[in-house]
Amino acid sequence: MATGACETCNPLTCNSTTCEAKKPGRIPPHELSNIKHVIGIMSGKGGVGKSSVTALLAVALQQAGYQVGILDADITGPSIPRMFGVRRPPEGTGHGMIPPQSPGGTRIMSLNLLLPHEDDPVIWRGPLIGGAVKQFWTDVIWGDLDYLLVDLPPGTGDAPLTVLQSLPLDGLVIVSSPQELAQMVVRKAVKMAAMMNVKILGLVENMSYAVCPDCGKEIYLFGPSRAGAAAAEAGIPLLGTLPLDPDLTALCDHGQVEDYRGPLLERAREFVRKIGG
Repeated sequence: MATGACETCNPLTCNSTTCEAKKPGRIPPHELSNIKHVIGIMSGKGGVGKSSVTALLAVALQQAGYQVGILDADITGPSIPRMFGVRRPPEGTGHGMIPPQSPGGTRIMSLNLLLPHEDDPVIWRGPLIGGAVKQFWTDVIWGDLDYLLVDLPPGTGDAPLTVLQSLPLDGLVIVSSPQELAQMVVRKAVKMAAMMNVKILGLVENMSYAVCPDCGKEIYLFGPSRAGAAAAEAGIPLLGTLPLDPDLTALCDHGQVEDYRGPLLERAREFVRKIGG
């Protein structure tokens, strides 16, 4: 049995809103939301491309025929709306907020969609940040979703703590990079998940290498991959590695991540299959 699941079901085949939400401290979603699986994407530190991994997973799930949403819990540094080209604010109704959809149909909720300008800073203390994350879960009408991906801010602060304590997560995907420092903070994230009794679905090492466009040689800009050793040391599955791809970066910058068809997308499909999608 997976840690954090109920005693009678697999964490990725049970209905989170009727199983995990019943656990102490878990908050049920909006009454008009029917969400089958909730997966958090977490990193111990910033700068490892966690949001781009979230976006890739969403696109892979979407192309596999699933209904997908992204809850952007990175309140002070949101980037998901820009990647998906979503600028329209959520629609307010008497029952709650309806999240806008990307051109490909991914439903997105982010604080950036509520700001007058996307580059306006959010200067909030912890309780306000935690409250906003909860509202994105309880006050947003997500409708019928197969997967809701929760893009967590880096570290182990207020927003990740709120999500791990309050939302019925089926599991976490941990994102790291090859640097030795990143491996140390992976261990922090893993220990936090264990303390919160949340299953870790696996580790993704991002920016593992770059491929020379002329000769095809793999160049390890941050040193050799440590993904296998880090996963083994932490006792968690290794989902795989992702190289740098300038095409993905360019599409994210222009709000067209759903148009990406490069090699990282097939890697993301493999990750989805490994975690049960």
